[in-house]
Amino acid sequence: MSTKEKTSEELLLKEATVTQNEIVLHNDDVNTFDHVIETLIHACEHTAEQAEQCAILVHYKGKCTVKTGLYDDLKPRCSILLEAGLSAEII
Repeated sequence: MSTKEKTSEELLLKEATVTQNEIVLHNDDVNTFDHVIETLIHACEHTAEQAEQCAILVHYKGKCTVKTGLYDDLKPRCSILLEAGLSAEII
């Protein structure tokens, strides 16, 4: 195997190991659908339809992944959700 091929192979392996994290929103008995929807639109830049679908999934399934990406992008978004009184975590 040539040096060029080996370097290309190592680069592909490094790209494959970039991890995507998720913000998972959990159901609670406190927040209204409207509050959850408005907060998702603000914090996660969802459309109204996306936010409503997530709110419905959280209500019926107990949790829903609301945003996927790099940890550094998700951390401030998750903080906004938490500050708004929602139950969320980054996994």
